[in-house]
Amino acid sequence: MIPTSEDDLQLDSYDYHLPEERIAQNPVTPRDHSRLLVVHSPQDHSHQVFWQLPNWLKAGDLLVLNDTRVLPARLYGHKPSGAKVEVLLLEEQAENRWLALVKPGKRLKPGAEIRFDASQRFDASQKSSAAGLGAFQAKVLTTDEATGGRVLQLIPPSGRTVLDTLEDYGEVPFPPYVTQSQADSSQYQTVYAREARSAAAPTAGLHFTPDLLHQLHEQGVSQAFVTLHVGVGTFRPVETSDIRKHVMHQEWLDVPATTVEAIRQTRARGGRVIAVGTTAVRSLEAAAGQQPSGEITPFSGKTDLFIYPGYRWRVVDGLITNFHLPKSSLMMMVSALLGRQRLLELYEEAIAENYRFFSFGDAMLIMPEARS
Repeated sequence: MIPTSEDDLQLDSYDYHLPEERIAQNPVTPRDHSRLLVVHSPQDHSHQVFWQLPNWLKAGDLLVLNDTRVLPARLYGHKPSGAKVEVLLLEEQAENRWLALVKPGKRLKPGAEIRFDASQRFDASQKSSAAGLGAFQAKVLTTDEATGGRVLQLIPPSGRTVLDTLEDYGEVPFPPYVTQSQADSSQYQTVYAREARSAAAPTAGLHFTPDLLHQLHEQGVSQAFVTLHVGVGTFRPVETSDIRKHVMHQEWLDVPATTVEAIRQTRARGGRVIAVGTTAVRSLEAAAGQQPSGEITPFSGKTDLFIYPGYRWRVVDGLITNFHLPKSSLMMMVSALLGRQRLLELYEEAIAENYRFFSFGDAMLIMPEARS
């Protein structure tokens, strides 16, 4: 555990200035040609390219990746009056019942109806086929105080499910700071994405290509998967001046028995457990937190785990992650692994070295020796 100070528990201690031009608007092509800041000891680091990752991992190590897939969760619709409405689905609470962020929220009170229009996704030559998709509607059931969102009852066309219907009516939502992107939706999915339930991508995994994963496998670096459906818990800002008072919104995760066994085997052979992304970290540590001993066991359910400096690590030895927003819970998690002051120094250098930040940006590899 890294020693902590009172400053480590204050929200303002996680602020930094990021020039707007450092916010990546498009991903690098190929994916593994993004830059990689390798932190390979408490004092030392080096500037690499992501395809050089195999140089820093060794046979016997284990990569744990989050295989969630981003939903086409952004919908455009209108009220019966014709007023336009934008909806971002966050999570399914029950069959056809979803928590969502809506714009304009103040005008969508319980009982309000929304009709979605698939034709906004099609050009003029395709509008006739869009018209035949059937009606997709929603009704506002209640407000959600924790998120400021709304709980919606979704009403898909007859004979169809909500998830099927979203493929026709929705679009994959890019983060709000990505405003001038030419990327297509496939570039905001990992190459190993499986079940579509997330409102945002586990972005550390966007740097991997099939060839790079194959190379690591051939090198003897094992791979295992968890699933955490990214929702408001991951990207909701921390607003309390004392970060200990921040309450994380729960997110659903699954750590299967196969992954637990892979971790057990990695430990037995002296390997290291390297989480790909903060969502993989949260999954593994939440699963271990179910047992008083801290031993990881299979777990499927929701977690509100909030990791910040002073946290006692149970599973994760190292981390691959992107560069995160100021004052975010993700910065606090990385600080718990590396140290807040060290992280801020590295961010300052990354800005000076023209690294690209946030979802489509560059990556860091934090090795286990960095927190020993």
